[in-house]
Amino acid sequence: MTALHLRGVFLPEEQQRDAWIVDGRLSFEPVREADTIADGGWVLPGFVDAHCHIGVTLDGWADDEAQVEQALLDRDAGALLLRDAGAPVDNTGVQRREDLPRLVRAGRHIARPRRYIRDLGVEVEPPDLVAEVERQAARGDGWIKLAADWIDRSIGQLTPVWPDDVLAAAIGRAHQLGVRVAAHTFSEQALPGLIKAGIDSIEHGTGITADLLDEIARRQIAVVPTLINIDTFPGIAASAEQKFPAYAAHMRALHGSSRQRIRDAFEAGVPIYTGTDAGGSLPHGLIREEVTALVDAGLPQAEVIAQASWRAREWLGFEGLTEGALADLVVYDADPRRELATLYAPRRIVLAGKVVG
Repeated sequence: MTALHLRGVFLPEEQQRDAWIVDGRLSFEPVREADTIADGGWVLPGFVDAHCHIGVTLDGWADDEAQVEQALLDRDAGALLLRDAGAPVDNTGVQRREDLPRLVRAGRHIARPRRYIRDLGVEVEPPDLVAEVERQAARGDGWIKLAADWIDRSIGQLTPVWPDDVLAAAIGRAHQLGVRVAAHTFSEQALPGLIKAGIDSIEHGTGITADLLDEIARRQIAVVPTLINIDTFPGIAASAEQKFPAYAAHMRALHGSSRQRIRDAFEAGVPIYTGTDAGGSLPHGLIREEVTALVDAGLPQAEVIAQASWRAREWLGFEGLTEGALADLVVYDADPRRELATLYAPRRIVLAGKVVG
């Protein structure tokens, strides 16, 4: 295999250096007769979409061909590592393709009957939650996903789905199995039980209030805000207004406070990661839009780029741009920590050591 060569300013070290790609892996030892793919620019590990759904579409479930199309949209936007936050279909075919982003799977959502999107999750009652956690732990790649709150149609309002003692048993069992737990949650009420039970990541987190921030930060519980998905809340509220007015008002309020709450979380030291919630109501390939939304919400641009790239990769257990690491990187003409527009014009995208863009 012909070696590849590139030169640029490598992030996060901010060092201009030469690097070579041999057999798909990065090296800083010179290699003779290598083909130069980039000379100049800014080099960083590929972005991470830390909350998406490969295999879910607006109209239902995606077959193998459609899953590939979803993953290609993510790849071409610069997202080279995906955490699938629950899918009802087998999406392991994406993992077998070297030309598609690496995929970390969370099995299937675990929900209660009539308390989540129909057919999306495995539906169980509280006495069966621990057993289902065990099953989904075996299906995923070190993660499982709980639907922790949803509208209770009998009262027309968001409420927690699981009793606190059941959550503690389920999350404790997951940790015994070496698996981390992500929780879908919109409301304020579901969060105290999740935090006390040892949740690993809070998805959406629109209900995070100031009194919870110190404990979330102390435990270093990750938050994946999915701001571009939260921007669908007004539409959800409008469709529910006539039948569930209290729920509609709550969803509007959560949307209205979402930017302030994520700023507060960041300032309190809570780790924030970038996720789009692609699949379902949103298409794939929107990592740049979510990065922009976080910056527009008031998070420092340099911090957003860091957590969307090398920090998120470390969180998920993947290497950055180090000697011997699999070469997953993007080259930009300008420093994306200062110029967001450059994200839409990558000079080179390299995945598993192969130039794919």
